[in-house]
Amino acid sequence: MEHNNISIRTINDLLKNNFFIPSYQRGYRWTEQQVTELLNDINEFSPKEIENSNEKTWYCLQPIVVKKKDDNEWDVIDGQQRLTTTFLILHHLNQGYVENRRKKLFGLKYETRENSADYLQKELNGETINDTNIDYYFISSAYKTICDWFKNKGEQFDVNTFESKFNFSTKVIWYETSAKDDSIDIFTRINSGKIPLTNAELIKALFLNSSNFAKADSEKLRLKQLEIASEWDRIEYALQDDSFWYFINKNENTLATRIEFIFNLMSDKPSDDKYSTFHFFNEKFKTKSEKEINDNWQEIKKYFQTLEEWYNDRELYHKIGYLIAIGTNIKNILKEKKEKSKTKFSYWIDQEIESKFKNVNLEEVEYNGKYVREILLLHNIQTMLNNENETNRFPFDRYKKESWDVEHIHAIATEVNVKIENQIDWLKNNFIKTDNHHNEELNNRIEFIKSGNTIDENEFEDIVDYVLGEEDNSLRNLCLLDSGTNRSYKNDSFKEKRKKIIEREIEGTFIPICTKNVFMKYYSANVKDIEVWNENDRTSYFEKIQKVINQYLPQMTLAENEQ
Repeated sequence: MEHNNISIRTINDLLKNNFFIPSYQRGYRWTEQQVTELLNDINEFSPKEIENSNEKTWYCLQPIVVKKKDDNEWDVIDGQQRLTTTFLILHHLNQGYVENRRKKLFGLKYETRENSADYLQKELNGETINDTNIDYYFISSAYKTICDWFKNKGEQFDVNTFESKFNFSTKVIWYETSAKDDSIDIFTRINSGKIPLTNAELIKALFLNSSNFAKADSEKLRLKQLEIASEWDRIEYALQDDSFWYFINKNENTLATRIEFIFNLMSDKPSDDKYSTFHFFNEKFKTKSEKEINDNWQEIKKYFQTLEEWYNDRELYHKIGYLIAIGTNIKNILKEKKEKSKTKFSYWIDQEIESKFKNVNLEEVEYNGKYVREILLLHNIQTMLNNENETNRFPFDRYKKESWDVEHIHAIATEVNVKIENQIDWLKNNFIKTDNHHNEELNNRIEFIKSGNTIDENEFEDIVDYVLGEEDNSLRNLCLLDSGTNRSYKNDSFKEKRKKIIEREIEGTFIPICTKNVFMKYYSANVKDIEVWNENDRTSYFEKIQKVINQYLPQMTLAENEQ
């Protein structure tokens, strides 16, 4: 079983090697800005002691992908820009020593430039730009930038400290591909983005690197690698299920592979460095023993199994899924799980949900205000959770992917925006004579218009106000709905919205359970008119919301509402 070899190497570790840049790679193209930024980063970096270890932090130069040609000779598949710049910095630092004390630098040769090795070793000049060819132009420009950078630092600049940091506190991720791999194919796939060197790929190489099992016999090694690779694939497969993925994530994640989410949860090193998660895991591999491999892999499995346990427990699924959906950091939830018994953890979850509403008065919650989305979401989730005889679950994946939002049950006039040519049709679909529509003159005028007569564009706004009635932005007139359905009926009264809700459900669109209950009038005690969202319906709906989420509400709110 062949696996790529991975390690961390200091710049000083590279000196004994010779590197060959194949012709399929583009030439050196780093600009003054890129070179200067690297020099500044290294200069500003300050190594710090790592707690509970004998090591210090280090600056990472990102991966260098190589394939072995011979002893200490390597084809560079990826990372040649960084490698060339590293050589140029080392070359300049070497000039500060008398010739017999200078370090022997690593060899660097470009296949496309026959004399490139000699040029780099003997002809670099910090004063002039070599325009013999495009590669030498950029190399000489970069070298001049390096020389000027050190010169501009002045005589007080501590070159020795910089050199020490560069040689021993600056490291690369050394990624050695299998001898059987085709170099051009690897290069093509890396640069087309099909196999970027992700944290997950680098961490996988740590676990499946044969050097980590040096003391194991070949059969035992093969079986252990198969075991980890198989379990890795099972975790990846489970995370591909959107129902699971969106349960543990607030939004869609841009990770290259979803298993990296598990590694990010475990890492305690937030950083701008895209490989900080890999650094965290690399530090966990000290002895490179079989026990260390097993212990680290068991820790990963434990994290995943905890998430899977939550997902498979109906109550934890709904309550933890709710907390994550409203913004609670899953790392905080995992921390509480680790520190508490099962009973205390369950109690903490309830308290955490309750804490979100400690200052909420439902009577004061309004459209576009605080808490409204959180309350409507909790109403839907708790409604499903309360039905203990059912196995159906709230679809967090649909809630997040379909961009559910807060919508008026019965439209308000300020939402209505109807083109002139559609205004008569709007009146036909939305106007129903009710107790609120008692103005006989306006009723007759609307009926006259609905019969196909023209409408005065200046009077349509007044008619809309009459048709829709008093504006209601309270919780009694709000529900959750997916953006697609929302766009299709935003201008409509309850009658037309109800019709479209039924049509979309027949087509297979998922309608949130509480929204469906609203438009089917399941909350209403005395249904007088199925096509009108009246005061009785609003009151019944509001009381149901109160009752369902009562356990999370401040008791003073309920007492006040009963007065």
